[in-house]
Amino acid sequence: MKEKLEQLQAEAFEKIQSASELSQLEEVRIRMLGKKGALTEMLRSMGSLSAEQRPLAGKQVNEVKVYIENALADKKNDLEEKALASRLDNEFIDITLPGKKPESGTLHPITKITLEIQEIFASIGFSVAEGPEIDFAKYNFDYLNTPENHPSRGLNDTFYISEDVLLRTQTSPVQIRTMLKNKPPIKIISPGKVYRKDEIDATHSPLFNQMEGLIVDKGITMSDLKGSLEYFAKSLFGENTKTKFRHHQFYFTEPGAEMDATCPKCDGKGCRVCSNTGWIEILGCGMLHPNIMEICGISHLEYSGYAFGMGIDRIAMIKYGLEDLRLIYDNDKMFLGQFIGR
Repeated sequence: MKEKLEQLQAEAFEKIQSASELSQLEEVRIRMLGKKGALTEMLRSMGSLSAEQRPLAGKQVNEVKVYIENALADKKNDLEEKALASRLDNEFIDITLPGKKPESGTLHPITKITLEIQEIFASIGFSVAEGPEIDFAKYNFDYLNTPENHPSRGLNDTFYISEDVLLRTQTSPVQIRTMLKNKPPIKIISPGKVYRKDEIDATHSPLFNQMEGLIVDKGITMSDLKGSLEYFAKSLFGENTKTKFRHHQFYFTEPGAEMDATCPKCDGKGCRVCSNTGWIEILGCGMLHPNIMEICGISHLEYSGYAFGMGIDRIAMIKYGLEDLRLIYDNDKMFLGQFIGR
């Protein structure tokens, strides 16, 4: 027994020292100390020894086991240290090199301009109202005084889900819903997505964004409308911005107008953006039509109001000097990156 143990110890030591990887060391451990290992087999064979021989043999087996375990532990530490040293050599990092600057995100230009416009109108008392993008035709057309034969009601212009349900073509239905649910005074803006069957080009898209506003109260006049919108234009484009109003027919206003502002690109001197006129159309507006007020249960004899509407996408193009609407929706990281900090 003693000779076999000495031979086993020597064999184990040799295999342990020759192991160059942790996996090889684990194989030696299993072969020597595992459930079916050589040392375990010797322990089982002790049953054939006499009662006087067993204590001595047991002691010798335990000594060899401790020896092998210590040799395995020492070799494992040695291999782990060498592996760490090798890894550090291969993965050397020069801490004097400049680090990689993390990329900064930014709000989308449409989101930025929407928030900026909301803040401007909030500063003069407007609150934000929202409504469904899928709406009934009565809110989108009928209650807005739109004639039944108007082209905008046609299948060529509007996305219909059913005969009476459609994708809203404007955010004006939010104004109607607000007047139906609330008594004056009312002072809201309604930003949101709208849908029309337009071909995609540099200035058109079947999905775009609008911002409309509404005031209903006693004694509201055209002067209030002009003052609010001039304040808006100066706040958005700069204090030197000038505005002018041109008469225009809208079925939901009487009288109606379109507002122009001096071109922010050339400060009104004339350039390619404004077709050398010095002016750019910004929005449509007007005094709220009496028919709409009566439909919503508000007496036009007691109250008056005004409404306005603008394309947020167009405002963004003017504000940032863009010539193609498609740039806003292409999600080009290089293009969108220029709006960081703007």
